[in-house]
Amino acid sequence: MVKHEIKARLERLQERVAAAAQACGRNPADITVVAVAKTVPVELIEEAIELGVGHVGENRVQEASPKFERIGRKAIWHMVGHLQTNKVKRALEVFDVIQSVDTVRLGKAIGERALAIGRVADVLLEVNTSGEESKFGFDPDGLVSGVEEMCTLESLRISGLMTVGPLVDRPEEARGAFVLLRELGRRISDLGFPNVDMSVLSMGMSGDFEVAIQEGATMIRVGTAIFGERR
Repeated sequence: MVKHEIKARLERLQERVAAAAQACGRNPADITVVAVAKTVPVELIEEAIELGVGHVGENRVQEASPKFERIGRKAIWHMVGHLQTNKVKRALEVFDVIQSVDTVRLGKAIGERALAIGRVADVLLEVNTSGEESKFGFDPDGLVSGVEEMCTLESLRISGLMTVGPLVDRPEEARGAFVLLRELGRRISDLGFPNVDMSVLSMGMSGDFEVAIQEGATMIRVGTAIFGERR
């Protein structure tokens, strides 16, 4: 893919985000786009950053590391895939935000490592809103107790929630998952836990982000719509 193709895709994406936001009375500026760069060559990521992309998402620490070494802090880096506890140390060296905290054990491991290096780690809690066994994430019914266990870690800042919508034929069929995430965020916010801020709802990808925006997404994770089909 050449640069003008990424530019055209970004412009089309911005148009779609703006239309989806305005249709439900929201400001498009309130929605952050994370460009998911799984399998994307570093040269294309650099081009996207030159064209204004400010947030880059990666699914695996080992794939992100060499890209980060080349690009550095020209963008904000998001870990959006499943993170194993033995990768926490390197993840905190690369990523500004870890979106995929899916267990209390992982949250505590991140908090302990962040404390050791004198950092407050920004995280989102991943919720399995579709109930699919193949997906990672907190069970919705266990989320509040999980937050209660983690909120006392001063080196952990819980900034919101993340979910991966169900794989469906029509975007509309994913709406229930997004509604559930929004309601969970509101419930946790009302409980007033320390070190917890539910301002971020990361939900919606290339196939369903317009529905997610309608249901309150403040952050969408888009790969194909920017970089084209994965190789």
